[in-house]
Amino acid sequence: EQQAAGVSPGYVRLAVGLEHIDDILADVERGLAAATGS
Repeated sequence: EQQAAGVSPGYVRLAVGLEHIDDILADVERGLAAATGS
């Protein structure tokens, strides 16, 4: 289903709700740091 929608395994899914933008950015930064090992 994801491939049919044009979503490849290398994509990152970001679901945003009612969180404050600072919380979202902090979560993204932590996730990227964990993924890159930095």
